[in-house]
Amino acid sequence: MLIAAGSPHAALFAAAAVVHGSVSVFWAGVAGMLLPRRHTTGWAIALAVAIGWLDLRVIAPHWFPSVQALAFWPQMADHLMWGACLGVVLQRQSARHPRPAE
Repeated sequence: MLIAAGSPHAALFAAAAVVHGSVSVFWAGVAGMLLPRRHTTGWAIALAVAIGWLDLRVIAPHWFPSVQALAFWPQMADHLMWGACLGVVLQRQSARHPRPAE
């Protein structure tokens, strides 16, 4: 997404790490603000499915055909694992630091 597909493998790996990390941090911030504090892991997985669908079926075909050319289910599995991990982290964080009553 950032550099030409014919670039050296090390450069491609570094660019992919930057993109994947940046997108993951962006969506984690959105999830942290929006997800309820009860059943957080389930909600995070559901959000990951929605994000995966948006990323892989809406955005990629129009702007990133090289991403769309990859197999769908392994990419969706990546989204699901990210959602599960994020949900566990947010749920544990919420248990340790409950929100004050408003």
